[in-house]
Amino acid sequence: MITADRSVFRDALPSGGRLLGLDVGTKTIGTALCDAGWSFASPAELIRRTKFTADKAALATLIAAQGVKGLVVGLPLNLDGSDSPRTQSTRAFARNLADLSLPILLWDERWSTQAVERQMIAEDLSRAKRAERVDKLAASYILQGAIDGLTAS
Repeated sequence: MITADRSVFRDALPSGGRLLGLDVGTKTIGTALCDAGWSFASPAELIRRTKFTADKAALATLIAAQGVKGLVVGLPLNLDGSDSPRTQSTRAFARNLADLSLPILLWDERWSTQAVERQMIAEDLSRAKRAERVDKLAASYILQGAIDGLTAS
């Protein structure tokens, strides 16, 4: 099941469980994990993209090792909310993960990278350190936004 509706996603996971957040880029996939109670998200691994089968295998390994119950995939919409070629690519990526038999939530990630970049600049991290961390931190930002939305009254 793939949905952009957080209540449908929440209903698919009535007892919660760990979620894996994904920031899908062309060269890397940033990942983040949250606790089973959906309180906080933390950056996890950075997966260097190769072929889809290898990317999917790396994700499957992480899912199994961490006992993940659902996926939150950042959806890179245009500023006006419309789809772009990257949005279509991300939707296709999510569809190709559907056979992992986990619910998938597509989450608006329009401002994630910019927010993370601003924070790292404020922390005075060098450009090189920002480049190596941005995708994992963006995945964490996406996942935190999703779990905040899932747990809001």
